[in-house]
Amino acid sequence: MRWADAGRLEGAWVRIPDGSWLGIEPRATADAPWGWSDRLWHAAEPAGEGWHGTPLTLFEALDWGRIDRIPALAEPARLPPGGGTAVLNLIAALALAQSTGPLAYRGPYPTEQLFLALLESFHYEPAVDDALATFIRGDLAWRPAPAERLFVGDDLYVQLRERIEKVVWRSITYYRPDWQRVVRHAPRRIAEAPGGVSCGLWALEQPLEEHLRLGANGDLAAIVAPESASGPSRPLPPGVWPGVVATVAARAAAPLAPFVESVAGACSLEWGPVTRDLIHIGRDRVRVSERVREAFVRRLAAAPARADRVALGLAVLVEIASLVGDELRGRAQAELLRRDPDELPDAGEARARGGVERAREITAAVAALLADATD
Repeated sequence: MRWADAGRLEGAWVRIPDGSWLGIEPRATADAPWGWSDRLWHAAEPAGEGWHGTPLTLFEALDWGRIDRIPALAEPARLPPGGGTAVLNLIAALALAQSTGPLAYRGPYPTEQLFLALLESFHYEPAVDDALATFIRGDLAWRPAPAERLFVGDDLYVQLRERIEKVVWRSITYYRPDWQRVVRHAPRRIAEAPGGVSCGLWALEQPLEEHLRLGANGDLAAIVAPESASGPSRPLPPGVWPGVVATVAARAAAPLAPFVESVAGACSLEWGPVTRDLIHIGRDRVRVSERVREAFVRRLAAAPARADRVALGLAVLVEIASLVGDELRGRAQAELLRRDPDELPDAGEARARGGVERAREITAAVAALLADATD
């Protein structure tokens, strides 16, 4: 960080999990809906003076010498993985050092993605049962609780806060499933293990594949992941994809839901081998790991009652929807930003029309998944 004599920030660079850097250019422009904005840059190495690399996006200008809020970010989708949380962690660290907080977010985008990102560097207040809904209403405050960030090797990043909470290894991000009172979907999961933690793949609340083990201090203990996955793929029934999309849309913010459905389009959905992950997403093809299907079939064999089988089918549908949800929401947000305001659908009509249709598509998808699992 570079500070002027008057305590004004001249510039800062923060390292992100892939080893590259984000630069913060304070008060770069006033050409934004909220006025003065700081600019984010992306580069392989930090600049000594001036700015280089790729300009990414803008966020509300902060008084970095006295942090007083969580700023709104213009285009989150333009940030590289781990970029937003790295900047938020810097904000939390400075606010803690300045004894400021708790901080509020008053921006126009109180999304689930931002909520989960804030959990990595802040503790929310008050302690409520539905923290996400409270955040969306604008009724949560955030007390700074920055994480310790360790770059263990070229392809291993570890984030700690009393315990290991996040690991990035070979571009795959593993999370704890529990953050304060929030339980997040964590298919790439950190779990307790003797002497430290284990990182691997989970689905239907059971471990499917272990990848690596770390000591409690974040040091690498062992790599146990298979190098590659191979084998044939097989298509899922065509009725499953509409149910997946309907599930993602039903869980999205109302203004975004119609765009989730429009960008999803016709997509090929298949079971097949996926190396060190549960999903591979292409432009018009999505492959779900065969390990998910195998776990589904095993659970069905122990669930003879129809109600239990339907519940399992719905759980698998939600699992797939959670795996593709971030990608579909990202595409939808990009489409929403591209549209002229006059082109936007009426939210009330879309919600009324979508509710019945989505329920029908979800029901049909569950039936198709159950039939596919018994083939």
